[in-house]
Amino acid sequence: MTSSSDVRSADSHTGSRAGAGLTLRGVILGRPGAPVLDGVDLEIAPGEILTVVGPSGCGKSTLLRTLAGLLPPLAGEVAQDARPLTGPGADRALVFQEDALLPWRTLRANVELPLAIRRLPRSERRAQAESWLARVGLAEHARQLPHRVSGGQRQRAQLARALAGSPRAVLMDEPFGALDAQTRAGMQDLLVEVLQGTGATVVFVTHDVDEALFLGDRVALLGTGRLLAVRDVPRPRDRTAHDAPARVALRRDVLTSLGT
Repeated sequence: MTSSSDVRSADSHTGSRAGAGLTLRGVILGRPGAPVLDGVDLEIAPGEILTVVGPSGCGKSTLLRTLAGLLPPLAGEVAQDARPLTGPGADRALVFQEDALLPWRTLRANVELPLAIRRLPRSERRAQAESWLARVGLAEHARQLPHRVSGGQRQRAQLARALAGSPRAVLMDEPFGALDAQTRAGMQDLLVEVLQGTGATVVFVTHDVDEALFLGDRVALLGTGRLLAVRDVPRPRDRTAHDAPARVALRRDVLTSLGT
């Protein structure tokens, strides 16, 4: 396996921990009587961003839920740091396309949730929540309820909430899919920025090949019923490199592999 060239180191200032290493060996995924992926072998390096692309219904979300511990494999082995992954854990955070914020809590109170679960003192969790809201550009909206802010701002708050708990893995299921193009590009840039120094491993599911190639250190290609390939993504991560020969060749290879 080729590990990420952009693996991020942990930073004591942010309270981060080393990223989780996630492994699937000979895995069959889906529900009893309805498997969607068969024979998956995949290693995700600590601290890398792995993007996952494929057609609708190919099992991208199923893969993510299996890594979250919400859906046990039908066969094979799923492990975190070489130990069997048997269920959900506080060190793995999920981020969905729907923002999933609690509507009766302010943005700050939503971001405080994982810190409250860790039983941090009220003053400490408030300070950390406000720090994360500032990092995602929402300092002035900390006391707003979710319905009072835009969709992009709610996704920023969801990202802050996911990272506030210092997860070792962040599992993201098309989190920017409902956003307009400009907001989506801004969220992609923000994600890369706020991940710096966290050490977290990221698995990011998307339908958008360009998004996958911008964000990912590697990209996993899913086809109907199987993992087709895993490709390294050229670096540096730079939007102006969109037309670079290596990036164009990889994009063509991905689209051809996916049959699009």
